Amino acid sequence: MTEQELLKAIQSDDTDQIMLAALQSKLDSELERPDDELDIDKINRITATIDIITGNDRITAERSQPGIDKIKQELHQQRKFMAKAGIVSIIGKPNVGKSTLMNTMIGQKLAITSYKPQTTRKQMRTVFTDERGQIVFLDTPGILRGGSEDRTAQGISDGSGSVLPPSFAKGAGIRDLCRTKLGGYMELAAESSLQDADVILWLVEASRGKGTVITAQDRAVLELLKNPEAKIKAPVILVISKIDQVKKGRILEIIDAYSKEYDFRAVIPVSARTKTGTDDLIQTVFDLLPEGEPFYDEDTVTDENERDIVSEIIREKALRLLQDEVPHGIAVVVDSFKYRKGRSGEICDISATIITDRENHKGIIIGKNGEMIKKIGTAARADIENLIDCHTNLRLFVKVRKDWRDNESQLGNYGYRTKDLKR
Repeated sequence: MTEQELLKAIQSDDTDQIMLAALQSKLDSELERPDDELDIDKINRITATIDIITGNDRITAERSQPGIDKIKQELHQQRKFMAKAGIVSIIGKPNVGKSTLMNTMIGQKLAITSYKPQTTRKQMRTVFTDERGQIVFLDTPGILRGGSEDRTAQGISDGSGSVLPPSFAKGAGIRDLCRTKLGGYMELAAESSLQDADVILWLVEASRGKGTVITAQDRAVLELLKNPEAKIKAPVILVISKIDQVKKGRILEIIDAYSKEYDFRAVIPVSARTKTGTDDLIQTVFDLLPEGEPFYDEDTVTDENERDIVSEIIREKALRLLQDEVPHGIAVVVDSFKYRKGRSGEICDISATIITDRENHKGIIIGKNGEMIKKIGTAARADIENLIDCHTNLRLFVKVRKDWRDNESQLGNYGYRTKDLKR
């Protein structure tokens, strides 16, 4: 239908909305052209006709390139609703590379990492936005069922004996079945993320050598995904991580073993270190997400506050520098966090306390002549300054709180609150 035909229809009082939609579609097509190919006169004629239909008196106000730019911006905002948006939960056993993969996909380091299991204790949301839409990644602690924290699976070699119920189905009762209340909180943090996820990424490690492909803990996760009581409806993508460390034949063996156990929507091998497969993974996620409006502004990369990120940075440096037996018993609390003006720019004064559950660990954290705590502070300060982009004065202290991992009140004080879990 031409613009002249549409005007004739208007004059005869035939203002069918189908014709308006057709004209809007024509305008959309014209505005998709590169800026140097835009036919401004044609766009003006189309918008003038739309103005007549809608009664919008802007016919002369937008007869210029700035006017066209404004129209394009308005249409861009309208099209955002047609983009994809959703929550993607990242799950897997401890130390499988969930946080590292998430950092790689969003393009910056926000979640802390280390080679030690149970580094991640809390949920963390990060945001990836491009022209395809918005992915809200939910990084979670490693799932503990089938492992040493799962009391119901103690002494069972294949993990199949775990009788932990789905945490979001049974509520906080799961905490009594884990070895510590902190472990119970972490299991709740991991499993509660599955309830409202639009897509689930299950990370398994590309294990070396021959023999058993599916480990006891991974077998326990499989049982969780299959459990009807869990009522998991989101599509599950199996992500095989650390593929740069194994031969291709082993990867094929892993894919075959897991594909026989569950109906995955996709199986994608990746390496966060080399970024192999990460683009394919992001595209597959977008393919599975529903259409919808973004949850956050396009510039947002996380909804975590600075204090929480700073406390995690300090804990990460402690994890990396301390002996193996110490990190599981520590927490970090930011006592004060203040900005002030200095002679050469803004300064941030931070005071934080490292909590440990044993008196003899306090000396290890401080170190001889305070050397260890100085190393922790120096390493943390560099990352903090990169995060907040200003000079930082960081003061660290150490306190002993015996058995804090089994004390509900102290867990809450250190940020491990069940009510704060994002579902």
